[in-house]
Amino acid sequence: MATEQKDHWSSEQLISPEQAYQNAAAFVPKLATKVLQWLDVQKDDVILDVGCGDGVLNLEMAKVLAQGTGRVHGIDSSPAMISAAQEAAKAANLAESPSLQNDTFTKAFSNAALHWILRPPPDPTGTWSAVFNGVRNALAPGGIFVFEMGGLGNVAEIRAALLSAVARRLPGGVKHAREADPWFFPDERWVRETMEERVGGWKVERVEREWRPTEAERTGGVEGWVRLMGKKWFEVLPEGEREEGVKEVVEVLEEAASR
Repeated sequence: MATEQKDHWSSEQLISPEQAYQNAAAFVPKLATKVLQWLDVQKDDVILDVGCGDGVLNLEMAKVLAQGTGRVHGIDSSPAMISAAQEAAKAANLAESPSLQNDTFTKAFSNAALHWILRPPPDPTGTWSAVFNGVRNALAPGGIFVFEMGGLGNVAEIRAALLSAVARRLPGGVKHAREADPWFFPDERWVRETMEERVGGWKVERVEREWRPTEAERTGGVEGWVRLMGKKWFEVLPEGEREEGVKEVVEVLEEAASR
């Protein structure tokens, strides 16, 4: 029997999932300026958004697409985020987007999502192939794929604090704690070699890694970020130890930031 996939963007708090996301991660769409410039949305583009989240960037694209025959189709593994995006689309009076099928889209886009989806080498699950082949097959001939994701060295201090806090409370220590890490942050060489050689069918025209210090949101702060983005780390711990783990990570990060 198939198991139901847990929605890690849902919230058991009194606020809605989209509110929790906006409180802790509203910076995500704000930092997409450069990648949107690379995408260069035109009025007749038909765009696939991989990991659309709450649809904030789709609404920005829609301002241009509404001037022509263009459409955007957002996909996301989180039902909570899809619901938020659908509500935003209704409020903006967006038309239905095309269905997922081969040779449908002129452009594909992804912002801050692939580091949650792709897995580190050796990737026995075949995620690289599934993702890059799937996007390539969805594009019409000559279509382009523009994406932003965390790169090598991203949130290094946070990962170290999470790894330490979880490893101390988990049988198997660091080894098992690493298995709970939901992120993969590759370098530029990995992206080029994977797309062009390991998967094939792609020509990488531009790739760069950018140093981009980012302040936590005022509403959620560091703790809000840790609780939302680090949720999968703590799910491997017994429920009685999760809150202590969160508090330890936040304390370490705040102390490090004050020095």
